[in-house]
Amino acid sequence: MARGQRKTIEEKIREKEELVGALKVRLKAEQNELDALCKEKRDRELEELNQLLEDSGLNLKEASGILQEYIENHKNSMEF
Repeated sequence: MARGQRKTIEEKIREKEELVGALKVRLKAEQNELDALCKEKRDRELEELNQLLEDSGLNLKEASGILQEYIENHKNSMEF
């Protein structure tokens, strides 16, 4: 049974280079989509925090101070 003509090493190299190029394009597109999704998530979380601040009547400086105090108290309670 006859086989088809075998590919030369140059043809194999060219095909692999094309495949790698196509994969790089796909990877870049996927990375861009991931970055957009992460930004969307971050924006939603920031909007939730902003809404919480508005609902509480606290400004950013006050809320930050409360969080810092909580963190310090939490650290101290974990040390014992």
